[in-house]
Amino acid sequence: MRLSTNVPAYRHELKYLISTSQIEILKARIRGIMQPDPHVSANGKYTIRSLYFDDYHNRCYYENENGNDPRAKYRIRIYDHSADRISLERKRKERGKTLKEAAIIDLEQANQLMQGEYIAPISEQPQLLQGLCADMMANQMKPVIIVEYERIPYVYRLGNVRVTFDTSVSSSRETASFFADEIQKRPVLPRGMQLLEVKFDEYLPDVIYRALQLDNLQQTAFSKYYLSRKYTI
Repeated sequence: MRLSTNVPAYRHELKYLISTSQIEILKARIRGIMQPDPHVSANGKYTIRSLYFDDYHNRCYYENENGNDPRAKYRIRIYDHSADRISLERKRKERGKTLKEAAIIDLEQANQLMQGEYIAPISEQPQLLQGLCADMMANQMKPVIIVEYERIPYVYRLGNVRVTFDTSVSSSRETASFFADEIQKRPVLPRGMQLLEVKFDEYLPDVIYRALQLDNLQQTAFSKYYLSRKYTI
């Protein structure tokens, strides 16, 4: 996966619970409008696995539950179970918009963070890594949950729109096995339900808005991280 080199910006992010059959309907509608993300494999999707951090008081979890504004959380993310490219990310939500910051870290750094060991700051390290390590020192921030799912992504240049269908959303508490090919997981969403996410900068083009209209779409404010931890706190 190739990370964007653009300056991070706050974006709108809308989430909906959706059935597998509804995904097929929406995919058929947007195929003539949007393009598949260029990083997908031949099957039109990729697997995302994220390792989330929280502190001694489970601050990130409860801030999400209470709808605190602003709020933020750290995660390590890989694609298709590969350690070739490891992304440390901080996702911040403020005034209904989200900001994602990312920095590449190496396998040694990732393993140290996974073991709850903070990395002594040096000037060459990304500020994002230094920020996480400071939080680990001050607030006992540590890995708490793995979230994994398959993503079918589409993109549209005007408005910088991304429409993604996240299927087979699952979680695992085996945080030490983050880089393993296979880990024990449990489903996160109700049976037969998947997640639709719509992300855009300042506006959602009318042609995409109309294509995504379906009866009984259930918008959700909670993140995959929150839903994954809900029954483990």
